[in-house]
Amino acid sequence: MTLDRRAGHTSVPRIRRQDFGVLTPPRLGDGEPTLTVTVVIPAHDRQETLDLTLAALSAQSYPADLTDIVVVDDGSTPPLRLPELVPPRTRLIPARPGGWGRAWAVQTGLDAATGDVVLVLDADMVPHREHVEAQLRWHHLAPYLVVLGWIDFTPAERLPTPEQVRASVRAGTEESLFPLSPHRHDWAEQIIHEHDGLRTAPSSLATRIHVGATASYPAALLRSIGGLDTSLVLAEDTELGYRLTQAGAVFVPDPEARAWHLGLPTAMRDFATLKRHNDPYVADRVPYRRHLRTDPGRQWLVPYVDAYVPAGAYEDVRATVDALLASSLPDIRVTITGPWASLGSGRRSPLRDADLDLRLVHATFEHDPRVRLAGESAWPGAEPAAGAALDVMPPFRLLIPPGWVPARDSVERLVGHLEAHDSGAVCLALDETGEGVLVARLERVSALARAALVAEPGERLDDVLDEVFGLEWLDGASWDVTRRPLVYPPRRRPVPEAERLAVRREKELAQLRDRTAALRAELARLRKEVGKRERDAARWRDKAETWRREAVRLSRTQDRTVLRKAVRRIRSLAFPDA
Repeated sequence: MTLDRRAGHTSVPRIRRQDFGVLTPPRLGDGEPTLTVTVVIPAHDRQETLDLTLAALSAQSYPADLTDIVVVDDGSTPPLRLPELVPPRTRLIPARPGGWGRAWAVQTGLDAATGDVVLVLDADMVPHREHVEAQLRWHHLAPYLVVLGWIDFTPAERLPTPEQVRASVRAGTEESLFPLSPHRHDWAEQIIHEHDGLRTAPSSLATRIHVGATASYPAALLRSIGGLDTSLVLAEDTELGYRLTQAGAVFVPDPEARAWHLGLPTAMRDFATLKRHNDPYVADRVPYRRHLRTDPGRQWLVPYVDAYVPAGAYEDVRATVDALLASSLPDIRVTITGPWASLGSGRRSPLRDADLDLRLVHATFEHDPRVRLAGESAWPGAEPAAGAALDVMPPFRLLIPPGWVPARDSVERLVGHLEAHDSGAVCLALDETGEGVLVARLERVSALARAALVAEPGERLDDVLDEVFGLEWLDGASWDVTRRPLVYPPRRRPVPEAERLAVRREKELAQLRDRTAALRAELARLRKEVGKRERDAARWRDKAETWRREAVRLSRTQDRTVLRKAVRRIRSLAFPDA
């Protein structure tokens, strides 16, 4: 993916993961902006609030000669009109034919936008004076930032006039325009505050705070991922946030880019109904939402892991693909790359065909919906391809040579390792040959995209990947990735998983029973020994008592003998003649 590096971006700053703290934006009012911005406002039957939005935009601190406004009428009845109080260079256009909804209207505005940056602002928003400036100052620092405004909600029961809004915004007294509602995007603000302004948030979490009511994007980045998914009428900002993550974007929430939201959004007024509607669409398109993918055996539009296996010997390829399809992670998509177009249908010797292995692989997996047979050009290169047609990339990509078999939980454990460390890639050393080290590799697609965005020409991409996300080498055997069995496919029916587990449990129970019997025997022996010792102790206690009594008797006998001798001695002294 290549981006426009205008506005002095001779070298692109390298942000590690989400830590945009390496960037220092100018204070509001400072700096010399050069980027042009197109503000896209999708609107449907919101004439009254649209008038206030445009009035606030007419008093922005960002230079008017760098700003243009595109209002997209999404089938309003009656059609929207531009009020008298509008910024210079404001256009009102209808949504292009063939669709409807917010995503459709925003995409129409994106197609008409001419700015370096596209700022999407809903028609029920009243931005503060520095709202556009606060967001655009970040875009001057790096061309892959997605900047999010800070929203205050108001009941907006009595609206001011456009003239009052413009005067207040121009004077910098926007806070007094409306009463503040106690409602906030608490979940998003909690994530932001708990992760140092989002700088320490992991990739799978940072994407969640993308709320499209006020957000700005580098136009080149937004177009490189195909724009919005216009098949969605709700949850389009959630889906867009995921694809922006996959493109290598960094999300920057700016509390100084403040704006009023007139009234409460549907997510606050009827959250349960909205969630019930959105969950199936989000589950299908955003693999990071693991809690929405609990249905066993389901397949999804966007898998969690994209596994690539190059064509080779039939037994090798089959063993590797079979193991991947049996993974404890159900949402794995397997792509086998090979020269499939070279397989002609002409007469040949079936058993001596030079392409026999390739044909057998083709025949084995041709009709499996979980497996794709793609040309050799589909093998991932160093930089993930970006298409203009919503080519949604899964979060993780596994490259594994044929003939190597991961255990049932190997891929899941490896993904967990990447997630726990928010790393960019792990390389598993499988074997060392005369040609070098044979490697399996699990990659975070968003990390690869980031590395491609910031790498200088001629720079080794893995070095950049290690710098911006981290790259780790591990031993394949320690993660249970081993060579395939010598005989494959197995010559007997594979034991079903439930039966295999039952046999293993029965063996474990038998071992436990033997251990229990041994412990019981040991306990009986110890009890017998304790009984004998107790009897011996009682016998010795009796003997000790007998000896004590004898000692007392002897002592008394001795005492009497001594006394009699003493008396006789005294008498002999006193009465010598007696």
